[in-house]
Amino acid sequence: MAVPKRKKSRSTTRSGRARWKATVPDLVPIKVDGGTRLVPRRLIRHFHS
Repeated sequence: MAVPKRKKSRSTTRSGRARWKATVPDLVPIKVDGGTRLVPRRLIRHFHS
């Protein structure tokens, strides 16, 4: 397991957490069972098979 060589300051730790943001998935409309649904682009193959 990776272990830091020296202690990170509280401000460094907290500013790194504050910058991190989750990205919104790219939703694509597809037809499933006669209805249109918004599905993330990476899951399209799952719904068509």
